[in-house]
Formats: sequence, structure tokens, C-alpha cells
Amino acid sequence: MTKSARTTPPPDAAARRKAPPVLTYSVEQLPSFDAAFYNEVRAEVSKVAELAVPPRQAKAFEVPAGHFFRIVSVEGPQVGDLNLWNAHDLTERFYSGKTRALHATHLSTGDRLWSSFPKLRPMATITHDTLDWYGWDEDGAGVHDVIGTRCDPYTNLLLKGTEYHNCCHSNLTRALAVERKLPLEEAEVHVHDVMNIFMCTGYTRDTHQYFMKASPVRPGDFIEFFAEIDLLVALSACPGGDCSASHSDDTAKCYPLKAEIHRPDEKAFAGWQSPAPNKYSRSHGTR
Repeated sequence: MTKSARTTPPPDAAARRKAPPVLTYSVEQLPSFDAAFYNEVRAEVSKVAELAVPPRQAKAFEVPAGHFFRIVSVEGPQVGDLNLWNAHDLTERFYSGKTRALHATHLSTGDRLWSSFPKLRPMATITHDTLDWYGWDEDGAGVHDVIGTRCDPYTNLLLKGTEYHNCCHSNLTRALAVERKLPLEEAEVHVHDVMNIFMCTGYTRDTHQYFMKASPVRPGDFIEFFAEIDLLVALSACPGGDCSASHSDDTAKCYPLKAEIHRPDEKAFAGWQSPAPNKYSRSHGTR
């Protein structure tokens, strides 16, 4: 809590606080990460596309199911904000909150990026992460979070009183509008909470507020995903740079990011299929 209590604790306050924590979801029934399968598939790949995302801008691109895509640090420490959609249906998009609940506040190899209701299925699986060594630091921070939403011009105006147009929300909106030839207003409603690639974040221990610190990413580091379905991907090179001090302005030193798409040998995953949509009846108790 960020404010002091205004009520008198009850006599059994200490006992109430000692209630044991229980994991919200028991995920043992989820299919386990098949490292052998993904390692075999990624053993022989061919790079079929590459694009650069300029500082304080975003790019959108498609990744076919069964392909890998990598986000690569190329010139200096730089954070990226990631959105995913079903390439054929923009209403199916990355669900950061459910991904966080099923996995953790920060993601790495073996974790999946889940889609929104009603389909709720893996959109992508993380297959390699050169920053998996970071773990948790003494501040409780980790890398690649799904707790931050994305920097945006609305919050910036609320807190600073000025308009800034290169926040990740705006960058992603423009990129989607260009890629799908949509009006900005229509594209914006499809932009959603992100996975913060390379960002180092946590919650303060005293007030439990979201914090950021300098990203440990260096040129050559990358995170790799396997596209479980046909994807439309959008990536913004955050105006915060390595997010060591500020964001939503032109103060930070920023660098480009690189995205690569790799096609595996089809023989390596013969018989593989994209995960089916969730089979819930959607009756919601009415029949």
C-alpha cells in the first residue's frame, strides 16, 4: 500500500496476514514445453526476411505459423514493445494479463504468449533468450515483463501536460494502420498491452510500485519466438531507450532494433499443427 492505514487493525490482524499463499492457477495440465521438439526444428533454419525498426518508431510484419522470429539488439541497449495478432483476425490478440497469470510477471524460454478470449490459445512460444541468465536481481527486477502496459500519449498528457507522439502506443498504432491500411482511429482500438522486450522491471518492495532500470541487453542479444499460428507482429523501439531514466520524450539515447524471420526445414516438424481455439461452449450458463 502506498498510503498509511486509516483504520485500526483488528485483534487477529497478524493471523490474517499469515494465511499461506496459493498459486492462482494450477498449470500442470498445460502442455509442457517440448524443448527437444523446438530445438530440433530450430537446428536448421533459413532467414527469409529481416527488417530494421528505427528508434522511436514501430514496424509491423507477418510471420507464418511454423516460422521463428527474432528480436535482436544491434547497436546499443534498447527496449522494444511487442504486440501480436492473429494475421487473419485482429480481434484475436496477445493477452498479457492471462499470460502473466499462467506463467509469470517476466517471460523467458519455454513460456507462451496466449491470445485473448474466446480463443485463448498459444500464439507464440519463446524458444531462445540470450538474457535468460539475468534471472532476478537484488531489486527484484527481471527482464521481458508483461506487467507494464506500454508508454502512451494519454498518460503522458495527464502527468506532464504536453503531447508526445512517439510513445509506443502511438508508434504501434501508426505501424498497424500502415500495414493494414486502416484509419488511425480504427487501428488504435486493436493496439493492446505489450510484452516489454529487453526491459528490466519490477515492483518496489516498500510501495509495490512498478519500476524500471537500465536494460542489460547488449548488441547481439536476442529473444526468439516460434509462431504457433499465423501472426501479425508489431514492434516499437521505445523512446525510453534502455529505460534507465525516462520515457515518453526525446531525452534518452535510442537505438534501432532488428527483426528476423526464419523458416525451418519442413521435414523437422512434419505432422505439427497450430493449436486449436479454446473449446469452451460460450454458453455462459444460459443453456
